[in-house]
Amino acid sequence: MTFDEYRDLDATALAALIRTGAVSAAEVLETAIAAIEAEDPALHSIVHPHFDLARAQLAQGLADGPFRGVPFAIKNTGLDVAGMELSTGSALFRGCMSAADCTLVARYRAAGLVILGKTNTPEFALSFATEPAAFGPTHNPWKRGHSPGGSSGGSAAAVAAGLLPFANSSDGAGSTRLPAAHTNLFGFKPSRMRNPLGPVAVEAIAGMSTPHALTRSVRDSAALLDLTAGPDQGDPYGQPPQQGSFRAAAARDPGRLRIGMTLASPVGTPVDPEIVARVRAAADLLESLGHEVEEVAGAGYDGHALKTAWQVIPGTGVASAVMARGAALGLADPPAALEPVNAEWVRRALRLSARDYLAAVNQLHQTARDLGRFFARYDILLSPVAAEPAPPHGEMASSGQTLEAFYDRFWAHSPFTCAFNASGCPAMSVPFGFLASGLPVGVHLGAGFGQDETLFALAGQIERAAPWAQFRPARPQS
Repeated sequence: MTFDEYRDLDATALAALIRTGAVSAAEVLETAIAAIEAEDPALHSIVHPHFDLARAQLAQGLADGPFRGVPFAIKNTGLDVAGMELSTGSALFRGCMSAADCTLVARYRAAGLVILGKTNTPEFALSFATEPAAFGPTHNPWKRGHSPGGSSGGSAAAVAAGLLPFANSSDGAGSTRLPAAHTNLFGFKPSRMRNPLGPVAVEAIAGMSTPHALTRSVRDSAALLDLTAGPDQGDPYGQPPQQGSFRAAAARDPGRLRIGMTLASPVGTPVDPEIVARVRAAADLLESLGHEVEEVAGAGYDGHALKTAWQVIPGTGVASAVMARGAALGLADPPAALEPVNAEWVRRALRLSARDYLAAVNQLHQTARDLGRFFARYDILLSPVAAEPAPPHGEMASSGQTLEAFYDRFWAHSPFTCAFNASGCPAMSVPFGFLASGLPVGVHLGAGFGQDETLFALAGQIERAAPWAQFRPARPQS
């Protein structure tokens, strides 16, 4: 199998070739490894390659799941993979090795996936640009010197460049959807707890972070979620049960939907006119498909209050992990080992009270109530994903500026996505064309809590009407 043959296939098609014996799982793995070794130095998407473990997994025998033999990588934060490094993009956690698989990774293995390493992420996943000081920046395959977005930027770059057919991601404020928008990929954030985070953790950043994947096709995302969704043993709460498979939902039309479209940033920051034009074009397509689209002033939640609350919750979680790691290493001042903005973020979190944290959590619940009222009137909320194109390297770096300046810049870049993390509602980024610069654009579509199947049905309908898979970036080495 040549690299060009390999990169033309989504995971579903690749698995079908392996299943029929047209190509072996070993040949596919070696093709993926050769592509990464030859072309990833120009992208820097894989930071912890574990090709030895992938070959060992293959030698031990793969589970006979639907994705048997398909190469896969895990984002370098949040998920344990036995024998692999989990540094979370930070020099402080460099060398941390996982002793066992977490529940979601075990489900990936049961699906037959071959796990070959970890993808790049900003330190502690606290940025919309993937350029950690400890490991270096990841390049956007569509334009070198620009970020693929964050925090799942390494996964996005690897999939967009064709080094992997799909890859794991997670989304705590837009970290799956934003890289998808910047790299011409499909990015689906499931409803809260649709995928498990156990067996140790129950929820991440007060339930806002949801793991899934970045894919080139809707069917890959839907089929993978069919295999991984469901509560872990002992989870205190879970999702409404599925009515059918997500893969089946993606193959059918959703029926006539009432769609509210908002184009104004919920925090009053500018939105790039070219991006607004692409969202309006998406609205025109949706109307041509039989849906009703109405422009609305907003979704009814307080964006400024949510912005204030979100800073508290990840900061508190990271501070707890940093202080525990520092104590284990005998460090007198653990935050000093972090990138400057994140050090300031942690120091500020250490001064917060329990009342501050509770107030932030209550603001998440208020956002959920507000969105719930919106979805009582509309089936779908349509908006931009990012308010701006993929940024040049350094523009959103966690150094050279204050926490306030960084955080304002962070929020201005993607003000539309976080409400779906706060509320737990599902949302997705769907590729929808390119800017004059050649950078991709995604449109954002979200639905009410538990309405994942509705979103997959709509995504499949859009993909059939305006396909995007034929658009590929130039080879990474060119």
